[in-house]
Parts: sequence; structure tokens; C-alpha cells
Amino acid sequence: MELSITQPAVTWFINELNLKEHDYVRFFARYGGHGGIHKGFSLGMSTNDIPNDPAMLVTKSGITFFVEKSDAWYFDGMNFHIKYARKYNEIDFVIK
Repeated sequence: MELSITQPAVTWFINELNLKEHDYVRFFARYGGHGGIHKGFSLGMSTNDIPNDPAMLVTKSGITFFVEKSDAWYFDGMNFHIKYARKYNEIDFVIK
């Protein structure tokens, strides 16, 4: 399992979420929603958590993006890539 994020995606997160150096972005499995890889669950995001027991972690431009081991099941051993879709000015999550 690997987490990666492109620099344009990092810039999007910084601008959209008003992040600054030493901030954190956690991705987690949440019950409900749609579009997830597991029926009944979707990908959640929080900027209020710090890494406790990360399964995947990457730091770029001073921002740490991570997934805790307790949420690693959601990715089922797959890689998690975060890209910026310039055409739509939004983030694209690729899990494969």
C-alpha cells in the first residue's frame, strides 16, 4: 500500500483548506455516502487529526497526508493516489 500526491494536488489542498506548514490531512473510511470502493462506505477527510498509527503517510510542502492503520482495510492493499484535475478544478482520488 502506498500513498502519493501530486504537487498540484498539494497546492489545491493548501489553498482550499487554508493549510499551513505542519498541518495534517487524514483520509479515512466513513459509513455512508457513495462512490467508494466498498458498498456502504466512502472516503472521508479531516484536518483535525494528527497521525497516531499511520499505515500510509506522505509529507509535501510541509503538509502531512495520512491514513491510519485502523482505516487501511478500506484500501484493501491497493495504492492511493491523489491528483489534481485542472479541467474541473477538483481533486481526483485514484485507488488501484
